[in-house]
Order: sequence, then C-alpha cells, then structure tokens
Amino acid sequence: MKVVGSLHILYSLAILVSLHSLVAGNSSVVAVTHENLQGIIDSNELVLLSFYTDWCRFSQILQPIFEEAAAKVIQKFPENGRVILGKVNCDTEDILADQFDILKYPTIKIVRNGLIGNQEYRGQRSVEALFQFVEKELSDPIKEFHNIDDLKNVDVGYGIVIGYFISKDHAEYDNYRRVASLLRNDCRFLVGFGDLTKDLRPPGKNALIFRGDPSIPNHKNQYSEYLGNMTSFKELTFWIDKTCVPLVREVTFDNAEELSEEGLPFVLLFYNKDDLSPIQEFKNAIQSQMENETRVIFLTAEGEVFKHPLFHLGKSPSDLPVIAIDSFMHMYLFPRFQDIYDPGALKKFIDDLFSGALHYNYHVAQQAKEDLESIIDPTEDLPVVHESKFKDLKPSKHRYTLVNRTRDEL
Repeated sequence: MKVVGSLHILYSLAILVSLHSLVAGNSSVVAVTHENLQGIIDSNELVLLSFYTDWCRFSQILQPIFEEAAAKVIQKFPENGRVILGKVNCDTEDILADQFDILKYPTIKIVRNGLIGNQEYRGQRSVEALFQFVEKELSDPIKEFHNIDDLKNVDVGYGIVIGYFISKDHAEYDNYRRVASLLRNDCRFLVGFGDLTKDLRPPGKNALIFRGDPSIPNHKNQYSEYLGNMTSFKELTFWIDKTCVPLVREVTFDNAEELSEEGLPFVLLFYNKDDLSPIQEFKNAIQSQMENETRVIFLTAEGEVFKHPLFHLGKSPSDLPVIAIDSFMHMYLFPRFQDIYDPGALKKFIDDLFSGALHYNYHVAQQAKEDLESIIDPTEDLPVVHESKFKDLKPSKHRYTLVNRTRDEL
C-alpha cells in the first residue's frame, strides 16, 4: 500500500510539474514552431495561434493580454486535449506564416479538431473576450430536443442539421459533434436519442437530415438526408458545409472584415429593413440562376446600416432595393433591381466584371464625356462605377501591421 501510495504521489507531482512548466513558468502560451505544430493541433480540440513579430507594436500590445487569457483558460480547462493558446514568431517561422497565409500582425488563427481553416479570431482583444470566446468554442454545439413538439416548432432559420441517434455512446455521434464544433458558426445543430427517435431513423441505425431555409420555395436543398459514411469526418464536414452554409449571407460590421478576406468581390443587395420581400426575391434569383457561381460572394446589406456605400453609389434608402458589385477597387451599380427576373442579366453583370467589360465601359464613358462626343448609345444602360467603400471594412491599419501586397483590378 505504501508503494502504491508513493507511486500515486509521484504521479500527481509529475502532473503538477508538467502543468507548472506550461502555466506557471515563463509563459502560459506555448511557443509553436513548424516542428511541434502538428502534434499540438492533432492532440487538442481547440488551438488558438497568435502570429506575431517582435517589431510589430500591435503584437506587443496583444502579448500580455494573450498571456493572461491563456492562464485563465488553462485554469478553467486544465485537462489535456481540450485547448492550447500558442504563439508563432513570424520572423523565425516564415514557413508557418506562409502556410497560414498571414497577411497582417497579429493574426489569431483558430484550429478546431485538427483542421486548419481560414477562420480567425476577430473579437475584442481583451482577456475576458478571449476567455469567453474559448468558453463558447468548447461548449456543446448541439442542442438536444426532448420531445417531437420541440422538433416541429424549431426555428429553421437559414438551415439546421438534425441528428437521430440510438445513444450518445456511439462513434457516429462523436463524429457528428466534432463536425458541429467545427461548423458551429455556419449552421445550427439538433439531436435526439433513443426511443424518441426510433420512428425517425432506420431500425438499429442513426440518421442525419438537413432542413433548409423555408423562404426559398422548392429549393432542392430545403430537405436532404446524409447518405455517406457517418464516421468519416471529411465526408460529413463536406456535406454539412455544402448543404448548410447559405449561398446568400447577410453582411454586418461584425463579419465584414472576415468576408472581405475571402478575397472575392461582393454582389450586394441593399434592402430596406421595413420591406424584406426583395431579400427573398434576390435569394430565389441566385438559387435558380447562379447556384454554382463561386467567383463572388452574394450578400444582403441593410440599407440604413450601410448608407455610406449607398451614398457613394448616388443612392439613398429611398431608392432601395439596389444591387451592386464591390470589387474592392470600384463599385458597379446593377441598372435595375427588376432585371434579376431576366434570366442571364445578373450572370452577365458578373461575367462583365471578370472580363473587364464593366471597367472598360466605365473608361469609355469617361472618355466620351471628356471629349464631349456621344460615342455611347444613349439607350444603352452603362454600368455606373464608384470607388469601393467596402474596402474600408477590410483589416484596419489601426489594428494590424499589414503586410504590403498589391491587388490588381479585376
């Protein structure tokens, strides 16, 4: 008994020493290099990586905040495999900086369940905000329903994935939870267990279904069932991402920076908050005509919130609805909202952006105006062009040290 007790004490001390070296030593934040990165992300549910340089003043401001947040996180989640806050010195780890496509310092990247994506932490840079973010990320992303009425009355929103499982003690449910954790910001997740779901799934098997945005009539993805391997993280992630992430999203000041960093032009519907019918009409047109369009991001924008870009388009809230493209160099006005009902009109508008026709026609019109020559057919609706205003919502030089990079006009 004494030997066993001694071993138990030694084992406990070893754990305390290990935690002490990680937390109470020089830093609560783990230094991440190209040599230890894979082991860290493979062995932790959540990893936050702060990419910094010693010469960046914003990095220096963030460092003590990130350290204090890491200590608080480790105190709340001390168990192995839950969460690590790490730092990457981009001056010495240029390979990792390139791998994560770091264009500004400091950038906090989020790695969930070993999957390296493009998502970043863009919230307030305070100890409490970082801590609350980690708490939310480690919370259960799936809401359990306990009776069928809950299921019938659920608010579908843009889309919801519903799981019917025999029990929680199942590898397929573990995988569902991992994927839900990864995509918690893109979709909503429900689950039911046991006898409650036996009539909603095949005998002895689990099932997953997707219920889509009810405002899009007869859309093929309004209801679908997952037919793939439920233990395949990759297959399930692909299915949920494809079916659940809406083709048309809402832009806000909170997500504009993230959307802009996807690097794709915005196709924007500016709408009046007191008349939401154009939103549904816009969605229907995109879904029916341009479901496979991947060169742009389709967005809706509340006109009163984004009246500054409207003003620079020569429009006001009284002119809504208005459709425009922002290429992050210029904004081009779609002639008439009603033209979305003309099959091919919106597609041609986007094609003309990428062919250069919108920009070319703008210069032709400008030259004609300067030469006082009417070389433009007065009956033709030329694209209206203005300086981009959504570029102002890209990462700010007052928050980051930006890496110099020029971007050609499309």
